[in-house]
Amino acid sequence: MRTDTRNIVATLAYLIGVRKSAWISTYGNEYSELLTDLESNTDATAIRYLCKLRTTLMQRFKKTDAAIMYDFKNIDRIEWYDAENIRQLEKWGYTILLANKRASDYSLHFNTLIRDNIDKCRELFPDWIVWDYIKDLFVIPKFTNESVQKFEFAKYMEHIDNYPFQVYIHWKPKDYGNLLYTDGKFLEILYQMNNDYFGDKSKYKNAVDDVKNNIYSFIDNSFKTVLAVDCENSDVYKLYGMLKNLNRDEIEKIEKIILYDDRNTNNGWDYLEKFIGIPVEHIEVQRVVDHKSIVDMRMATGICREFYKNDVSSFILLSSDSDYWALISSLPEAEFLVVIEYSKCGHAIRDTLDANGTYYCSLDDFCTGNIEELKRAVLLSELNALLPDLLSYNGKELAKMLFERARIEADENEITNFYNKYIKTIKLTVDDAGNFSFSVNH
Repeated sequence: MRTDTRNIVATLAYLIGVRKSAWISTYGNEYSELLTDLESNTDATAIRYLCKLRTTLMQRFKKTDAAIMYDFKNIDRIEWYDAENIRQLEKWGYTILLANKRASDYSLHFNTLIRDNIDKCRELFPDWIVWDYIKDLFVIPKFTNESVQKFEFAKYMEHIDNYPFQVYIHWKPKDYGNLLYTDGKFLEILYQMNNDYFGDKSKYKNAVDDVKNNIYSFIDNSFKTVLAVDCENSDVYKLYGMLKNLNRDEIEKIEKIILYDDRNTNNGWDYLEKFIGIPVEHIEVQRVVDHKSIVDMRMATGICREFYKNDVSSFILLSSDSDYWALISSLPEAEFLVVIEYSKCGHAIRDTLDANGTYYCSLDDFCTGNIEELKRAVLLSELNALLPDLLSYNGKELAKMLFERARIEADENEITNFYNKYIKTIKLTVDDAGNFSFSVNH
């Protein structure tokens, strides 16, 4: 069982200027860490303040113009504008206050500032989302034309109840309920608005609380817990997705993660420790016979050693291989929680686990939409390895090859985004000694 995530909509709600009280009421309990991160991000908060100013101006346009014209006030002295936000923007280098200007001039000014700075927030959204679709919610095309601004103003005031939290965005308003309720709902509508379709539910579906709570209870009721991973039969990106979507304080109670790896597996395993707060022991199992892996045997003996020598009482076993039931059944004094992948695990082992009271869950139930940092690190490492031979490749074909080498499943949009962001921007540089090299924008 899975439920929709709300990382994307919570981020967007912050950027467009949704009132903090409304934001906390809607997303706060689950995404308090995200709010802390966003508030500490100058670029994100600057866009938030600019969007708040634009929305306030649209809601109080005539009153603002009258206050400027007849009361000789600038907007920092008009009570319905947030003077503190204005002062902070000025401190960050944004020129907000204009001399001898009307409300219409401020409308042009705010839209210009949003257009010129919204790209700074691109990193807040994963590469698998088409950035231009997000950007279009902030930037009004041809806004320098006064008639365009008047049209947007009239549309907003007429349909204000259809705008998310009654905050202005650039779109064709329609009664969808809360557009920013869940990531799934938002992505479906966003792509529809752009005559496109988004169908990868793994990006926004996450395990239900019952699954997470069972994992937390297993860890909390254990003296020592080790996460043992059969890297041959597990997906590193899905594992990171699971860890990323579990409570940080809970998973950091895990003593360590032991990776039992083969030379032929994904090099993403080399980067896992960098992005999690758990010690990682990476064991590469050498083959005796080239065509025969002995990872499963090495992992079984390693778990036994941890149990008898290091007093580890509980194991989270990550593998879909049914052979591990022999290990589980031979250590009745130990506790096991098994994490599988549906496509790699037959019904027989699942039925056996159920019948013997061994809890299992699936990596597939956890969201993979928020694991960009790990994917990016692996892709860029593969790209850097190929830089000496860069000119022998077609750039677009190179992008596809990198995803294949990193064993990342991705649609054309995600690959294209990576190509535009990292491959098209590769620069030829020369050092003081005259040596040429390629540099990648990280």
